[in-house]
Amino acid sequence: MEVVYEDNHIIIVNKRPGELVQGDRTGDRALVDDVKQYLKEKYAKPGNVFCGVVHRIDRPVAGLVIFAKTSKALSRMNEMFRDGKVKKTYRAITRNRPPKDEDRLVSYIKSTQQGNKSYAYDSPKEGAKEAILSYKLIGASKSFYLLEVNLETGRKHQIRVQLSSIGCPIKGDLKYGDKRSNPDGSISLTAYRIRFEHPVSHNVVDVEAPFDMSMFESV
Repeated sequence: MEVVYEDNHIIIVNKRPGELVQGDRTGDRALVDDVKQYLKEKYAKPGNVFCGVVHRIDRPVAGLVIFAKTSKALSRMNEMFRDGKVKKTYRAITRNRPPKDEDRLVSYIKSTQQGNKSYAYDSPKEGAKEAILSYKLIGASKSFYLLEVNLETGRKHQIRVQLSSIGCPIKGDLKYGDKRSNPDGSISLTAYRIRFEHPVSHNVVDVEAPFDMSMFESV
């Protein structure tokens, strides 16, 4: 488990692709369990350890996840996420070049239980929620394109479905239109940077996940 930031109230971990953030019906071990074990061992805590799940990222996605070490931090971070006060930046690798090198996408996303899938529409639709992101092309190799994506809203599978809607499914994302899977079952999407005002100290927390550009150039 890779810890990239920790203080008395929060801990930020760099999740590996394929890991669950929180337990589900598969029964697979989740990242929150690893964080609890880490805190228990590091601080020699007896009994159950408090570790609040502030937000989640999809299982095949890698990158930064925030956990709360105190109930005060959890409630305040939850409120900050609801109010859009946490700025999240992702990096995505696509096989196709986007229509524009830089753009702001506004869609209306509706999620379904069937197939655990979301759909993006250009205009309002019953049951759909507004979804906004901006992207910028920041790199290109012989076969792929690297996009930096900033989320303004947090809808289910938002980046995946919105990029797919402009003809740029994420590398390895079979669910949203890519034609070939990644060998490890991941998709080439990383929660790369997260910025917010600390819920207790009010200092600015600005953390980046390790991202090896040479890996992109070689794919």
